[in-house]
Amino acid sequence: MYTRLNHARPYALGLFRIVVGLLFTCHGLGSLFGAFGKESVPVGTWPGWFAAVIELIGGTLILLGLGTRIAAFVSSGAMAYAYFVVHQSDGLFPIENNGELAVVFCWSFLLIVFTGPGAFALDALYGPRDGVEKKKDEHRTTVAA
Repeated sequence: MYTRLNHARPYALGLFRIVVGLLFTCHGLGSLFGAFGKESVPVGTWPGWFAAVIELIGGTLILLGLGTRIAAFVSSGAMAYAYFVVHQSDGLFPIENNGELAVVFCWSFLLIVFTGPGAFALDALYGPRDGVEKKKDEHRTTVAA
């Protein structure tokens, strides 16, 4: 069973990346252009407009799997900023301050930074082939917790 699950890992990561990237892109579209019933943020306002630009561009790059780790890192940082600066002043816990979505996006993107884009990513067209990455991984040892 674990062999099958491990074989499916890149596909599950790829689908996870696509869904999270699409949701983040939709937030950017809503904030910038008033799509999906959201009100648009006035151009140049801090931090809302800049966050929306990161959501749109970062979400699109993550969705496509292009420059995935860098886009996920920047997007994770933007969501950490959103939580600690915008939401946390309304309460300590995310459930109190409506910061759940910022926290989930932050940690989801951080996961993508460390796991990579998975399958179905445009990064695969430009990055090292599987054989190169596997040779690098052969020298690593697994640490059990």
